[in-house]
Amino acid sequence: MRRLLPKERDRDRGQVTIEFLGMMPTIIITLVVLWQLVLVGYAFILAGNAADEAVRAGTAAKVDRDGKCRQAGLAKLGGAWSEGAEAGCTTGNGYVKADVSIHVPVLFPGAISLPFTVRGHAGAVEEAKN
Repeated sequence: MRRLLPKERDRDRGQVTIEFLGMMPTIIITLVVLWQLVLVGYAFILAGNAADEAVRAGTAAKVDRDGKCRQAGLAKLGGAWSEGAEAGCTTGNGYVKADVSIHVPVLFPGAISLPFTVRGHAGAVEEAKN
């Protein structure tokens, strides 16, 4: 086996660092895209849960059903997620339906939003009126 001379050993010094720096933009872009996909998924979860809460409050309300439905739906969203969010209930044929829409933020809640909204929908049978 041949021994490397000092000049030959120094020739490859820093190669790993250069390769890592070359890949760094790809790594960062991949992480940002993954994080954005996590936010979109979380927005779907929030919208579905808010719609469930809204329809639960809407079925139990005897008066001002739409107001209580809207209040319950938006209360579960919290801080920055509730900005621009909408919730409402409709009633027909003994059935209550709740719809909630949430704007998906770019990178973190409270920042600018993507140009589309996530919608959550839930329904339940109206409670008996006594």
